[in-house]
Amino acid sequence: MYEQTVSIDRMENAVSLFGSFDENIRRLEKEFGVTILNRGSDLKVSGDIEAVSAAVRAIGGLLTLINKGESLGDQNVGYVISLVKDGKEDKLTELTGDCICITTKGRPVKPKTLGQKKYIDAIKKNTIVFGIGPAGTGKTYLAVAMAVSAFRAKEVNRIILTRPAVEAGEKLGFLPGDLQQKVDPYLRPLYDALFDMLGAESFQRCQEKGSIEVAPLAYMRGRTLDESFIILDEAQNTTPEQMKMFLTRLGFNSKIVVTGDITQIDLPDGKRSGLVDAVRILKNVDDIETVRFSEKDVVRHKLVMDIIKAYEKNEEGKKRK
Repeated sequence: MYEQTVSIDRMENAVSLFGSFDENIRRLEKEFGVTILNRGSDLKVSGDIEAVSAAVRAIGGLLTLINKGESLGDQNVGYVISLVKDGKEDKLTELTGDCICITTKGRPVKPKTLGQKKYIDAIKKNTIVFGIGPAGTGKTYLAVAMAVSAFRAKEVNRIILTRPAVEAGEKLGFLPGDLQQKVDPYLRPLYDALFDMLGAESFQRCQEKGSIEVAPLAYMRGRTLDESFIILDEAQNTTPEQMKMFLTRLGFNSKIVVTGDITQIDLPDGKRSGLVDAVRILKNVDDIETVRFSEKDVVRHKLVMDIIKAYEKNEEGKKRK
């Protein structure tokens, strides 16, 4: 039995580390197969030498987040554990202090994973960015946060959000109301993100002034979009022709972010995805970058990550057969 001691210099750090009903410490014990006991300002970690070493590194990573003002939750505790298991806990410092914007509820929007950090950096450096990955990785939400940040800093004059009006495997039939009401169900995830960043009233004012536009992809044809931050969401459901049309709308002093999940294509059978084609065709073009997320970048409920893993395993099994 091997034992190692971790000293915690401040009581409030210890309280944050332990979490509600010591849930964080219990999770570390379960993940690494160790025993962690509190002795005054010290933690005694005991178990196999490799397991103890990993658990101590995880505790150090969590304390790094706490010292940077981060509050610990199920997502970032799990992410620190996964980084330790991959031997990448030294990269944790890259995730601290990079606030994109503040929501209407006063919550800072920050990248929570290394994949999200790479995505944010890519948007800052490039004119066109493709963000590809599974549900829950923050592709759309972070893109909207970057758009709002650029708009508030007067780097762009307007935000344009669009997505193809393709049903997710079910026929919705004829929808009631005027044209805007008919397309709103398709654009709801974009509205949700904007409401979170701006608030309903501020969003309404910006929309009335034309500073924010949320519209289906078909509305983009024939336009040149200058000084705009343009986001194409659910891009896996575009055709190659639609994708080419959209990308060529780019005007001066504008940015484009294209998000999608190529494992959830809802196009009719036999139709190629414009997102898949665009990433392949444009991979060597300067000022265009593709960022791929994995299940480790999922920031929703832990079960979402498990569901994605299970589906990926199932697909791999089908391919082998």
